Amino acid sequence: ISINIQNANIFLLLFSSDDSLTEETGYTTERNYYTRYHNMTEISDWMEKMKRENPDVVSSMVYGQTYEERNITLLKIGLNSTKRKKAIWMDCGIHAREWIAPAFCQYFVKEILQRYKTDTKVKEMMKNLDFYVTPVLNVDGYIYSWLNNSTRLWRKSRSPGPVGCTCYGTDLNRNFYANWGTVGVSTNCCEETYCGSKALSEPEARAVTDMLGKMSGDILAFLTIHSYSQLILVPYGHPNISAPNYNELMEVGLGAVKAIKAVHGMDYTVGTWPDILYPASGSSQDYARLIGIPLSYTFELRDKGEYGFELPEDQIQPTCEEAYAGVQHIITYAHDKAFYSSAATVTTTLWTTVMTAWVFSATLL
Repeated sequence: ISINIQNANIFLLLFSSDDSLTEETGYTTERNYYTRYHNMTEISDWMEKMKRENPDVVSSMVYGQTYEERNITLLKIGLNSTKRKKAIWMDCGIHAREWIAPAFCQYFVKEILQRYKTDTKVKEMMKNLDFYVTPVLNVDGYIYSWLNNSTRLWRKSRSPGPVGCTCYGTDLNRNFYANWGTVGVSTNCCEETYCGSKALSEPEARAVTDMLGKMSGDILAFLTIHSYSQLILVPYGHPNISAPNYNELMEVGLGAVKAIKAVHGMDYTVGTWPDILYPASGSSQDYARLIGIPLSYTFELRDKGEYGFELPEDQIQPTCEEAYAGVQHIITYAHDKAFYSSAATVTTTLWTTVMTAWVFSATLL
């Protein structure tokens, strides 16, 4: 028997490497890919891979550029339809150092692309909804946070400060036109919560604002993913302003917290920024609610401070699994309210893990 040594070596490499490609429920994924953090080049390559492997349901869109002229790109996920569809918005990585957020956006995309093929509810939502997912919004800052240990905890964008300031960056989540510059911000350009010279001074915030403005009538839920503290925040960040549907936001948020706990037993808290975190103005979440998007949430993922922004990689998968359950609760509620609004209540099916399913009821307001 003759053996081609070169081919044999390739065979052994493919079946021994942790980075080998495996087939999982109809789509190809890199083994252990979703248990690691990835730099911007790897995430960009992954986005192209998602499009290439799922051409019928995944496309991409460049909807802005950063200060350093890098593209801000989202994935649009949904089944083709002749009807005008509703939308779900999700962005991750608005704060550079919160690496678990982009990891979750990637996990979320992977999960819905897998599940819609076998889960009738997910497939129904893919027919009725388009998901707009931005894995990394603050591209410049995220790249900077990967440079070395001294930049790992960088939070802001990378635009230069105003004339006379030697510091760089604006807190993008204080730069939106939503009670801008009033509470929970700094006007010192060297501080982490520097809100910019004016509302929408940053191209990244303008890009999101422009997209939301074009789509606001169709967006059912706005979800922005952060870390850390294990919170689900509802509008508004200003202590003297309350959302008109505050009760609904809290009820749905409490359902999401319950779904999260059912996965790995982790406790999350739901409430407004001033009630459970701190006052803050100029957030993207508050802007989304102000322009009429009814369900607007900020997720603060693991943990509660032991590791903070440097969450170990062995916690990526459980964090994403539980966060997916919470997000799924909100999305399913939003979908069923929009498409079954004549019913007094809607039954919401939650998917926490492949092996676990929980059913909750959400009262329509």
